Formats: sequence, structure tokens, C-alpha cells
Amino acid sequence: MDLQPTLENDFIMARPLKETDFDQLFKAASDPLIWDQHPNKNRYQKPDFQNFFKGAIESGGAFIVFNKESGEVIGSSRYYGWNPEARSIEIGYTFFSRENWGKSNNRNLKTLMLNHAFTFADKVIFHIGATNFRSQKSIEKLPARKVGEMIVEYFGEAPKLNFVYEIEKKDWKCIEP
Repeated sequence: MDLQPTLENDFIMARPLKETDFDQLFKAASDPLIWDQHPNKNRYQKPDFQNFFKGAIESGGAFIVFNKESGEVIGSSRYYGWNPEARSIEIGYTFFSRENWGKSNNRNLKTLMLNHAFTFADKVIFHIGATNFRSQKSIEKLPARKVGEMIVEYFGEAPKLNFVYEIEKKDWKCIEP
């Protein structure tokens, strides 16, 4: 299983995140409104984003996402928490620059990531901050269902209440965004 393939469609391209991507990604992430509903509201600040970026690199499953038409960096996401016994993988830590909200970028990216994940996993899990209403609403547009709540300790950050959503392979139809 490859946790960092290059994923693309007509609209976006997600490639493996590299150490040299920090400045571009920080530029896309440095708007406080992006993080307003997230568990760590300070990720727009360089020290907090450096921690976020370090966790992304160490995860071995992080992506930097580009708008294919303009070539600009528009966000990031990652695979993490692969459990071979349960054949489950987690997707999260997703964000997009505010200029790219409401333009189907999240749906495009999640569709590409889910299509790939279901080539080796039977279940995909999402942990979404309890106050992150935008992300909750977005994930519910996919066939994800809320299955619980749990305290999640993000990389180098204080534990926070998250809602747990999942999509099972049997409920996912490999679709084009």
C-alpha cells in the first residue's frame, strides 16, 4: 500500500509533501479564519504551523495540494493511522486556503483519497474537531456517518474532543469528483 501516491484529476493535484514545501504551504495556511473552528486555532502562526508541518512530514502520508489550472498551493491533507488488522486508515489534517473554499476542492481531494484508500482498506475514519462545523458538514455530504466521539491528541498539541466519522468500502462507489 502506498500512503503517498500522486493523486490528480482535472482540477487538483496532490503530491507527497516534502520538507522544501514549508514556505508555500505556510503561505496558504497563514489566515486565522482557516483555523477558526479547528481544535488548534493558532496553526496560522509560524511556531504552531511548524509543529503541524513536522507532524505531516513524520506521518509518511501527507500531501500538498495544488490547483491544476493556476499551479498555486491550495492546501494539504494526509493519510495516517493505518491499521492492517482492521484494514482501516484515517484521513485528516485537511485544510484549504480560504480563497479555495466552496469550489469543490475538498470533495475532489477526499474523492481521490477515498478511491485510493479503498484499494487497500475496508474502512476510512475521520476525526473532526467537535467545534469544526464546516468540516463536519462537508464530511456528511460524503456517505460518512458519525459513529462516536473521542479525545484526540494531535501531534504535539493538547488533546481535544473530536467526532469520529467513517465510511466503509461497501458503502463507497468509486466515483469521479
